[in-house]
Amino acid sequence: MGKFVFKETKIKGLYLIDVTAFGDERGYFMETYNAADFRSAGLQYQFVQDNQSSSRKGVLRGLHFQKKYSQAKLVRVLKGEVFDVAVDLRRGSETYGQWVGVILSEANKRQLMIPRGFAHGFLVMSDYAEFAYKCDELYHPEDEGGLKWDDPDIGIEWPETEELVLSEKDKRHPSLAELKIEF
Repeated sequence: MGKFVFKETKIKGLYLIDVTAFGDERGYFMETYNAADFRSAGLQYQFVQDNQSSSRKGVLRGLHFQKKYSQAKLVRVLKGEVFDVAVDLRRGSETYGQWVGVILSEANKRQLMIPRGFAHGFLVMSDYAEFAYKCDELYHPEDEGGLKWDDPDIGIEWPETEELVLSEKDKRHPSLAELKIEF
């Protein structure tokens, strides 16, 4: 049995990845990335930066992207549970403006491989979550971009939450129609 099961979503290039965990009375072990396995699945990335964040229930981070220095991201949850979303911003794509949302959790150990040209964000559904991701381009603070999390033209179906916590920056992102970026 392979260590990874790669499932392409309804959006070309966006993959949900199931990981095989080997467990016993001590706990478990799993590979979260293997360049040869990813390459054989057609996913050829050279990751250059790892990031990790922690958030409490109701925190919505996103929808973020880098403008000039676009990043592909391999994302997963270390603790807790999130609703993770990727929005296709590739202008020539058949799925431009469409989104995919998946539950990522420490229990299901799933990952999402997000190619360049997508906005990304997540909503924390558990009391606390730790989120980790690998990027194939370095982060450039001056290159940040964002997309309105509740743009009605995109229509993301976020899970209901008692409290929604957004950064001031994330409250001010433009809609898809207002974006002036091309990937």
